[in-house]
Amino acid sequence: MTSLSEQPVLSAEAEGVDLWADVVGQDATVAELRAAVDAPVHAYLLVGPRGSGKRALAAAFAAALLSRDRVGPDAARHARLALAEAHPDLTVIERKGASISVEQADEIIAAAWRASVEGGPKVLVLDEFHLVTSAGPKLLKSIEEPPAGTVFVVLAEQLTADLVTIASRCVRIDVPAVDDAAVAERLVAEGVDPERAADAAAAAVGDLRRARLLATDDRVALRRRAWHAVPDRLDGTGGRAVEAADELLAMITDAMAPLAEAQAAELAELEERVKARGERGSGRADLVARHKREERRYRTDEIRAGLTELARRYRDELTVAARPQASLAAIDAVTELADELVRNPNERLQLVALFVRLSNLDTR
Repeated sequence: MTSLSEQPVLSAEAEGVDLWADVVGQDATVAELRAAVDAPVHAYLLVGPRGSGKRALAAAFAAALLSRDRVGPDAARHARLALAEAHPDLTVIERKGASISVEQADEIIAAAWRASVEGGPKVLVLDEFHLVTSAGPKLLKSIEEPPAGTVFVVLAEQLTADLVTIASRCVRIDVPAVDDAAVAERLVAEGVDPERAADAAAAAVGDLRRARLLATDDRVALRRRAWHAVPDRLDGTGGRAVEAADELLAMITDAMAPLAEAQAAELAELEERVKARGERGSGRADLVARHKREERRYRTDEIRAGLTELARRYRDELTVAARPQASLAAIDAVTELADELVRNPNERLQLVALFVRLSNLDTR
């Protein structure tokens, strides 16, 4: 495979659009997707852990496809709309419940057969498809033989039994985890203080977009310390468990201010662009819907990052623990909740239950 520097410049890139600006540490995957732009197949499956950049890769690939046959400023317009997930011929499907439902499968099929708004290709990004269950068989025909010009990009954290048949109809691209150091290096290159960049990268667990937000948050280190100190606060009573959970959740609510500011700026930029150029298919409603999804994802990511820090605390204690089995049980309990977060639990009840469980494990 040719290196990035040896591959031809894509049409939007010729207009100064950095399609891959939100992707870090994935040079091999970027090269593979760039090479596919000129003659894409009907479906791709990107498999990798949360935070590996699959969503950013999918948006960049969609931007390259949707701007491929455009020239000049028109190519840039198509690319920028796609990167913002606001292009009328880009459909992003996210689960609405614990898994991809049959009703959502109907939406995907309808979107695949809908005529192109801009007269070019259509791209459907199917997020978190490791959670597809009974809806999988219904989607098989559409993914295997979509209408001409339609490209599916399926994202999954792992290849589950329910996803195997769909995967066999896709070109699989493995997306490895991103090292915290790579994210921190990118932040430093963008002007972030090295210490702040390291804290943001550790809390973002490989997600560059989230790391950029966290780098503007003065309280990232404070939240990490609060999660790290949870075992010191627990005394075996439900009252202390509730108190710890409520304080952490309040900190997460406060931490969402940078996201709100970024979303307001993005919406204002869209409104200015529409006002100045009257862009067709500006996608305001889609942008607002995406912002709501981002808010939900942000809370989940904050809790997951906190649980990672909490598990790190117990791992650090393993070497000196008098009862290593209790420390291992604590790590298992924390990991179990992190896995369950994808199924939309009541976060407060789940955290309280976890903290009560941890307080009954004597790891010292």
